[in-house]
Amino acid sequence: MPNTNGKILDKLTTKNIIYILVIGFLSIVLCVYDLRWIIPSIVIFSMTVTYTLWISGKKRNEIEKHIQDVTSDVDTVSKGNLVNTPIPLVLIETNGNIIWRSKKFVTEFQNIDIVNYLNPLVKEIKLDIEKNNENIEISKQFNIDKKIYRIRGSIVKSKKKDKKKQKEYVLSLYFINETKYNELFDAYNNSKPCIGIILIDNYEELLQRLLPEKKLELLANIEKEIIDWVTRTGGLTIKTDKDSFIVVFEQQYLSEFEKEKFNILDKVKAIEIDNQLQITLSIAISIDGKNNYEKYKSALTAMDIVLGRGGDQAVIRKDGKYSFYGGKTLEVEKRTKVKARTIAQSISKIIDESKNVIIMGHKNIDIDAIGSALGLYRLSKTLGKDCYIVSEPNGKSLGKFLEILQSEQEYADIILSEAEANDVIEENSLLIIVDTHKTSYVEFPSLLEKVERKIVIDHHRKAPDYIDNCLVIFHEVYASSTAELVTEIIQYAKDDISLSLIEAESLYGGIMVDTKNFTFKTGVRTFEAAAYLRKYGVDIIRVKKWFQADLESYNIIANIVKNVEIHNDTIAIAIYDEDNEDANLICAKAADELLTISDITASFVMAKIGETVWISGRSIGDINVQLILEKLGGGGHITLAGAQLEGFSLEDAKNELVIRINEYMLETE
Repeated sequence: MPNTNGKILDKLTTKNIIYILVIGFLSIVLCVYDLRWIIPSIVIFSMTVTYTLWISGKKRNEIEKHIQDVTSDVDTVSKGNLVNTPIPLVLIETNGNIIWRSKKFVTEFQNIDIVNYLNPLVKEIKLDIEKNNENIEISKQFNIDKKIYRIRGSIVKSKKKDKKKQKEYVLSLYFINETKYNELFDAYNNSKPCIGIILIDNYEELLQRLLPEKKLELLANIEKEIIDWVTRTGGLTIKTDKDSFIVVFEQQYLSEFEKEKFNILDKVKAIEIDNQLQITLSIAISIDGKNNYEKYKSALTAMDIVLGRGGDQAVIRKDGKYSFYGGKTLEVEKRTKVKARTIAQSISKIIDESKNVIIMGHKNIDIDAIGSALGLYRLSKTLGKDCYIVSEPNGKSLGKFLEILQSEQEYADIILSEAEANDVIEENSLLIIVDTHKTSYVEFPSLLEKVERKIVIDHHRKAPDYIDNCLVIFHEVYASSTAELVTEIIQYAKDDISLSLIEAESLYGGIMVDTKNFTFKTGVRTFEAAAYLRKYGVDIIRVKKWFQADLESYNIIANIVKNVEIHNDTIAIAIYDEDNEDANLICAKAADELLTISDITASFVMAKIGETVWISGRSIGDINVQLILEKLGGGGHITLAGAQLEGFSLEDAKNELVIRINEYMLETE
């Protein structure tokens, strides 16, 4: 039997139930004292319960009717609001069937074949639903007939299923027109100021070589080109020094400068000078910063990078990233001995104040890095400091040099692994990074965080991920090698430094290898450093023998050269697909060998070691291999650069390289 008592009680309020129970209890007590009250008590109790139920039912019906009336009014208002909503609204199934649309939707898209726009949108939302198990928030920007809409909405499961018995959904989509908002936002961003710094790279050299009457004419021509370039934007040019300018212009003109590839660089170089020298500019522009002062500071940082890359370039800093333009001119040596002497004395003082010295090079350390490390080791020891070289040198990249180095007792305990280096780090330790300035390319990046006091000595063109917060940065892109810079430090240090034979020969070897036997990127200072090292009795023939290739390696290089592909008429690309732990060294030698062939202006050789594709790039100077390989995350110099690609096959890496070469060729046309 159904439980009717439960249903009756549901109709009564708690207050009424209490009253009935009290009356029932009193009736029972009365009947116990006088049995004559049994029948009257039953009649009175029944009437009381009946009346209470009747009154409760009547009130309940009144309340339900009132709720129905209110609900009906709300439904009417809601339906009216949906139909007349000022925002276009559509109900559409994920199979593309439109169930209902608001009046605003009809008028907004009456002259548009809206179905063609909705179908791809609905398919995209359906894929999102299936991927995220219905837990998605619909918010998409969508273009409809040259207008921009923000699509927002909700999802409801449909009772219907398609022919494949897959779930279908009903989407309620609101179309919020954001066209005006985006136009205003773009106009606001375009009106923001860009802060730029322009520097004449070779100002001093030009004036030294010009006759007095030609100086004013030259400067006037340079200033005119710069002012005309900025004035067409309605911007402002301020000359802050004899060779530098600050420029301010609206952000909307920046894209024009990019499209023109900063042709101001070429216009200034085209200014005719009697002594055949070219004028080059360095330009740094920033839009990063909350205010103009922060943008100016950001532009100063960008200028440091441009100068560290050899000048003749423009760099834009935007959203924390750098974009480079130009950089087609070979670096011109413009270092001074005064600077070298000042740096040498500063480094000597810092070493003298340190508890100990730890020297670290780059990954896959080469003779330039190890030679520089040994030179700084001798400087530190002369100053009475314990010194260690952190590295894991292996393979053939150092030739027979390692065998000789490890045979000498003095150097047996100074080359440490990463774990051993951690044991010698103290609060006042000094970390010197040589032959690289990139945080991602040092041998052991963890040491950069563990040692607070740092010095960087490098000659590669500056990259955005440089090591900052250093006590001294001796970064000379005009130098042939880091070994050349370290030799100058030793020469100009206050204390009398006496190099051992192997230290002098390793420094000489670093210069020799990086200059390709003194044929590339050599200046007066390069030969002065080499001459200084020769005083220690450097045996040039012995140094050359360290890096002689064996017959097997020579045959491998010959095969690589044999299977080369030529792109853009003068660019050679070759692949070495053998499993060899020294493949990166072979690639470098093969790239050098390819440049000995007539009509080859640049060469790229790649190999795979583990999961990494190594690319070596070389050039005779007509093509900037650094700019090409920077697009792949690498770096280096105009004539010598490298890159490493993780997770690429050799074929995919080659295709990616070809794309970047084509981009470079278009940019430099």
